[in-house]
Amino acid sequence: MFYLNHVNFNVSDIQRSMAFYEKAFGLREVRRITPEDGAFLIVFLSDGASDFSVELTWLRGKQGKYNLGDNETHLCLAADDFEAAYALHAGMGVICYENTGMGVYFVEDPDGYWIEIKKHR
Repeated sequence: MFYLNHVNFNVSDIQRSMAFYEKAFGLREVRRITPEDGAFLIVFLSDGASDFSVELTWLRGKQGKYNLGDNETHLCLAADDFEAAYALHAGMGVICYENTGMGVYFVEDPDGYWIEIKKHR
């Protein structure tokens, strides 16, 4: 048997991304990996309710944003209060796509990754 553990996003600015994920989703740092030479930084964020985490990886030598191709791969988060989540994300100006027929919308993080938001249960 397998269990979901984490998803990774490579980011261009670790502090900006951490601030985004905390404001947009309430995710907070639970662990980090920092090598002595500072070549990279890995920060794990959690919702505090599950064992699943979001891993943000910053690479010292990377310049600019990552090429995400068609950006069809995404993370999906379920919101207890869908309307409040929508209002927060609309206020942040990060909603990039809506499918009202399916009852979902997507937000875009600072590096262009899309995160789907749906109603919880």
